[in-house]
Amino acid sequence: MKFIELQNPAYDLFLIKFIIMSKILVVDDEKSIRETLKEILEYEKFEVSEAEDGSSALDILRAEKFDLVLSDIKMPKMDGMELLQSAQNEGMDVPFVMISAHGTIETAVEATKRGAFDFLQKPPDLNRLLLTVRNTLERADLVTETKVLRRKIKQTDNIIGSSKGIEDVKNTIDKVAGTEAR
Repeated sequence: MKFIELQNPAYDLFLIKFIIMSKILVVDDEKSIRETLKEILEYEKFEVSEAEDGSSALDILRAEKFDLVLSDIKMPKMDGMELLQSAQNEGMDVPFVMISAHGTIETAVEATKRGAFDFLQKPPDLNRLLLTVRNTLERADLVTETKVLRRKIKQTDNIIGSSKGIEDVKNTIDKVAGTEAR
């Protein structure tokens, strides 16, 4: 068994958590773009799957869980915006980064309004691509962590018991909970 010495433990743990374990779906009707993105992302230790259009991507998303979708906007059958909308309608909690050669500021704004995390122009700059992927994964992790913490907080509000003293405490909490009092 081979052990790796951690040079920068905080950064190395970041890499382990956000890169090595992250699954990315690349959706583009241009095979050369899919292959290039896959090669770049696999070199960075991401697990990558591919789809040639939005319809195929939706089927893959229904079958597997992904941490990120990189999707072209203009594709046959189902375009990237329709894929984003369908994934949201089906309750798939996966962040999208849209990519397009035909991108305008209006397109980028529309994509983010519809829920995409970011928008990249084709061909994407390598550094911008990797930064966007890492930022998207980090944001998604923070959103998940926030949801978990909110659930835990709600669970701690449950005071167990029904004695007169406990009922008095619950009534007091109900009275002051809606106020700004400190």
